[in-house]
Amino acid sequence: MTIRRGIPPLLVLLALAGCSSEEPANVQLGEVRRAPVTEVVEAPATIGARATATLRSPAQGTIARLYVRDGDRVRKGETLARISSPQAEDQLDQARKAAKGIRPASLAPVRLPSLDTGVFDRQVAAHFAKARKEARKVKDATARRQLLNAIDLAEAQHRAQSRALASITAQLNRSITGVLSGMTNGLSTSMASLQAASRTQARAAVRAAKGTVDSLTIKAPFGGVVTLGRASGGGGGTGGLGGLLSQLPGGAQQLPSVPSAGSGAGGPVAKGVPVSAGDSIVTVTDVSELTLSADVDETDVLLVEKGTKAAVELDAVPGATYTARVTGVGVTPMEAGTGGVSYPVSLTLGPGAFDDGSAAPTPKPGMSAVTRLTVRESPSAVAAPASAIVTSGRDSVVWLVRNGVAERRTVKLGAQGDTVVEVLNGLSVGDRIVVKGADAVRPGQSLP
Repeated sequence: MTIRRGIPPLLVLLALAGCSSEEPANVQLGEVRRAPVTEVVEAPATIGARATATLRSPAQGTIARLYVRDGDRVRKGETLARISSPQAEDQLDQARKAAKGIRPASLAPVRLPSLDTGVFDRQVAAHFAKARKEARKVKDATARRQLLNAIDLAEAQHRAQSRALASITAQLNRSITGVLSGMTNGLSTSMASLQAASRTQARAAVRAAKGTVDSLTIKAPFGGVVTLGRASGGGGGTGGLGGLLSQLPGGAQQLPSVPSAGSGAGGPVAKGVPVSAGDSIVTVTDVSELTLSADVDETDVLLVEKGTKAAVELDAVPGATYTARVTGVGVTPMEAGTGGVSYPVSLTLGPGAFDDGSAAPTPKPGMSAVTRLTVRESPSAVAAPASAIVTSGRDSVVWLVRNGVAERRTVKLGAQGDTVVEVLNGLSVGDRIVVKGADAVRPGQSLP
């Protein structure tokens, strides 16, 4: 729950709350004056860091070397630890061998052998020659001539049939060769596509395995302060979340704040300690810029805007006040402890000082604080004491003294401080109003 508070000057209070001995008992009158009015919304908050990253082991292995200790400050890219993982190295070797084993394959074009009729033609020609030789032995000239003519005609028919058969065979070969060529070309294309996909998968496997091996050298993603994690002892390195993390190429240790199986129940990180995939090795916290996360009640959050100034007090630093400024107002509601709704408001935290002007120490992330947001300011407002305001339904009412009689006056309020409020309309400077006992005044009541 947030609390509204104001910052009224003491002199303004004395001027606004002036009273007279002639006024009725329990009723005091005051005069409306100009005064600065500040409206403040108070909300609980928590100190945060600019960025935090938990770096994890990408594979099962052993911490070969640790370059930092708790509390050390590191620079971006600085090596923090090295992990020895024969398993990851072996996976990289296997992936490289698998990638080299993929060779391009092609299918030779399939062609049917052409139909060779030469032997048959020579045999037929020999038979025709023999038939002519026998025909010439016939003594009858007419019969001999008829036989030779018949042989010539038969030979001519045979040659014509041979040419037709050769043409048909050639066409058939061309058709069959075309069909087979199309089939082999399609098969070659499919095989080429499959081989390309295999090569792509093999290269991806090599990159993933190489990324895991490269990630065995853990480096700081940004500058900050380190905190060593806790190792689970190396059990079950390939199962559960640890197994999933080990399959991520090159960046498994960069996942922030993801608990791994068993990582919270092991010993401290040190050289020679076995680790599982996903075990927290070191956390880097960037404290170059501290932030605040405040929970502002729904009744006040609409008054908070980007750039709103705030004063911050920490439980850990009594008597010190820090400056802050709103950088963003969230839209995701959160259930407050009282049952209402609050919204997250982000602020940057500035320097702090004690009441005597000396510098306050730099807070640490996670510390609790109270944030006082200055949501409205009016340096020269028509001001009235908050005690003069009476709520009537949705209206804000004051009792104005006119000619010695109480007159009900509805007013519109602006900035609302703890004891002084801004009156936007309904009153003027110099008006005499009831500042104490207003809830007991009745219309027409005589007031001096």
